[in-house]
Amino acid sequence: MISLLAANSIALGTIDVLIVVAYLAITILLGIWLGRGQKNNRDFFLGSHQLPTWSLLLSIVATETSTVTFLSVPGKSFVAGGNFTFLQLSIGYIVGRLAIVVLLLPAYFRGEMLSAYQVLETRFGLTTRRLASLVFLVTRNLADGLRLLLSAWALNIAIGLDFMTCIVAMTVITAVYCCAGGVRSVVWNDCIQFAVYMAGAFATVWIVARLLPGGWSQIIEFGRDTGRWQLFDFDASLTKPGNTFWSGIFGGAFLSLATHGVDQMIVQRYLCAKDRAAASWALALSGFVVFAQFALFLLIGVALACFYANFDAALAPTKGDEVFMTFVVGHMGTGFKGLILAAVLAATMSNLASSFNSSASALMGDWLQRWLPKMDDRQTLRVARWLTVVSAVAHAVVAMAAYAIGVERAIVDIVLSIAGFSIGLLLGLYGLGLIAPKTSEGVVLASFVVGAVVTCYVAFGTNVNGYWYTLVGSSTIVLTGLILGALFRRRPASQN
Repeated sequence: MISLLAANSIALGTIDVLIVVAYLAITILLGIWLGRGQKNNRDFFLGSHQLPTWSLLLSIVATETSTVTFLSVPGKSFVAGGNFTFLQLSIGYIVGRLAIVVLLLPAYFRGEMLSAYQVLETRFGLTTRRLASLVFLVTRNLADGLRLLLSAWALNIAIGLDFMTCIVAMTVITAVYCCAGGVRSVVWNDCIQFAVYMAGAFATVWIVARLLPGGWSQIIEFGRDTGRWQLFDFDASLTKPGNTFWSGIFGGAFLSLATHGVDQMIVQRYLCAKDRAAASWALALSGFVVFAQFALFLLIGVALACFYANFDAALAPTKGDEVFMTFVVGHMGTGFKGLILAAVLAATMSNLASSFNSSASALMGDWLQRWLPKMDDRQTLRVARWLTVVSAVAHAVVAMAAYAIGVERAIVDIVLSIAGFSIGLLLGLYGLGLIAPKTSEGVVLASFVVGAVVTCYVAFGTNVNGYWYTLVGSSTIVLTGLILGALFRRRPASQN
């Protein structure tokens, strides 16, 4: 587990505190202001389809950029033997997003939807829709609870605040603006949060370069001498830890196809768009922004490795997840500490707000929709807000439980493994719907069980890299569905 470096924590200066307080105040006030005029749960979850394309693009990127990305990805290039091979994953992300534009987006713009899983009910039936929604709800709360855990560690390292207090504070602040403004507040705050954490990332690289005697040239030379600029690894092994070109291209493409094609948290952004064209542009361009963002975070890791190798080798953290905040606490000056802490909070709150809102919309659309016609608009809006609170509490409970149990692996790997494990099953359902839309619901459910069993075996009974889980789960469901569908194809009724 990441050590709680309370002994190294130092009080923030007045300017740092003002930066953090100003950021938190802006997010809350913006959320409240944007909540004006909401009339029902569709305003709350879909933003009246009036959000501009560029805001949805930044929201997609900010939503998938949690503290895991901000703090854990630099560790990939910081640790001994680290390099840029993690960036291969984002190449696969671009491929996967382009496939979504062609294969899945058309289905989401046939009528107005509150949940991504409404498509599955149209194809197969209500049970399949609710099964997919349940998988999303469980795994989304687990993965984002771990993201909240890492954020709490960062806050503890920065200011020495009690760990549980950190979890509660971030959860409550995020829930306040999320409940007040709904998805409109989430998207616009995502844009602010994107600007904040990117400013923090650029500031970190600039400061490290200034502290080094040789500046940028020293970082470049260090990276070359230690092999940290390596981008491609064409090893064909399925069990090799980390990223290879093949796991990046195929695993990343299928992971992106699943997370951005069938995950309610991201799909909800498309449903907020004015039309299919706007959603397509926002999604396609977001892949290239993520590539550039990952490259920047990996550059931070190389720069920090160079810094500690030249100045504080004995004090350098041994775990990649620790290095960013350790450097902030020990070496960044007044004002910059506040900026980085605000950036950490921004990355956390962006992801959490999206998770709260999308979980609530899945609960509303997939589970409670059939009772809502009995309620008026004001009542459905009230229910939407209460469901957001329920989701926030669930995330906090997961973070606290994970802290109590203890986590040893890099959190970015755990989160991506959870995503690959669960989202592959959902992608398999959508894939079967595209390839064989007339498959009976019984066959679909049986295929899902087979896919879950096979994925569990691969995850817990083999050493196959977690980046392959999405491909394993989705392909197993599709192949099983096609075979069972052929064996148990319903014969047409005999004609007299």
